[in-house]
Amino acid sequence: MEKRSKIEQSFRLLFVCTGNTCRSPMAEVIARNEIEQRSWNSVEVRSAGIAAFDGAGASSGASRASEAHGLDLTGHRATFLTKEAVTWADLILVMSTSHLMSVAELGAGEISSLITSFADEREGQAISESVPDPVGGTEQEYLETFDLIKDLVNKVLQRIGRSGYK
Repeated sequence: MEKRSKIEQSFRLLFVCTGNTCRSPMAEVIARNEIEQRSWNSVEVRSAGIAAFDGAGASSGASRASEAHGLDLTGHRATFLTKEAVTWADLILVMSTSHLMSVAELGAGEISSLITSFADEREGQAISESVPDPVGGTEQEYLETFDLIKDLVNKVLQRIGRSGYK
């Protein structure tokens, strides 16, 4: 993949999960909010799913968990992970190891990482835990997943900020 200089364009971050209705949309809306709060203008964020139905809305549990934290997922529409999406990204963060395989099959293995590994700066070491999929779960499970993703996204953004992308 062709590398772009920091000066040429913004940094492009893609979050990936299975259906793009729970975890990756929550990560996207959290990241957008945190980027706005930091007044960064050089980081773009998107999300996609390896088995997404294009155009589906966020799950009701993800929407309620986000709303409980003052964030809005009503405009979210699921996007199927494509070659174009992985080509767009500078960094792809996935929620489970199975998502890593899908990203690698699309040719972007070298710019992808399990979000937990990247957040804790442990790429290439022992496999970290996946982010649990709350689909079909209780409100509490969605809220716990939201809190976990928020913590991970903040660690990710701290790391990106240290790299000079703002």
